[in-house]
Amino acid sequence: MRTRALYAGLLAAAGIVAAPQAAAQDAVKEIEKYREALQDGNPAELWEARGEDLWKRPAGPRKVSLEKCDLGLGPGVVKGAYAQLPRYFADADRVMDLETRLVHCRMTLQGLTREEATKQPFGAGTDRKSDNDALVAYVTAESKGVKMNVPLAHPKEKEMYALGEKMFYFRGGPYDFSCATCHAADNTRIRLQDLPNLTKPAGAQLAYTGWPAYRVSQGELRTFQWRLNDCFRQQRFPELAFTSDASIALTSFLARNANGAEFKAPTIKR
Repeated sequence: MRTRALYAGLLAAAGIVAAPQAAAQDAVKEIEKYREALQDGNPAELWEARGEDLWKRPAGPRKVSLEKCDLGLGPGVVKGAYAQLPRYFADADRVMDLETRLVHCRMTLQGLTREEATKQPFGAGTDRKSDNDALVAYVTAESKGVKMNVPLAHPKEKEMYALGEKMFYFRGGPYDFSCATCHAADNTRIRLQDLPNLTKPAGAQLAYTGWPAYRVSQGELRTFQWRLNDCFRQQRFPELAFTSDASIALTSFLARNANGAEFKAPTIKR
């Protein structure tokens, strides 16, 4: 209590006061209106178009396309596939998220090495576009309007979900943070950024179905794994290794918790 009072006194001395609840809610509503207005003419469509071209274009040492890649609903079936990922794939004997499966297909179908298939997974500005970002944009867009239905039947799916849940609550790093530190309570935010409660269906559904997204402030389309890495950065944790079991586990936990919600990405964010 003494620390809180001292902190309040410092804020007051600096002329910074807490905004009334009503005013804060009004600000949140205005930001939501701004986000809705941005949805028209989403630049993510450029990534979707490039991703579709990459999906259909022969490439790699074997000069074949990805049109026979099985994303879980059969070879070449893209419509609705993302809404059922991550999931267990018997041919790899592993639970995979979308990006891991794309790497697998680029290696097994097109003949790329792992190094080639995982090179530059995220865009780094207008001069360095990522093929992974584009492919993710295309595949996820094909699930827009489809309800999330991530399976949890195979023992390895259950194992991955349990690991993801453990990771969500694991505390560590210099600040003793966990994912739950910011995302396990209702009606919280950082500045004017709402922090959804990911332990409840409504919060998990809202958060998960909005990624990937085009970030206006960065001029890039950002995937869900990029978003997880950004959270880890803010916790001062090491980044998740691309296509690692750790990244798939945490995605499995959050994706499964979003079941029943209509997928709506790629969206556009600040």
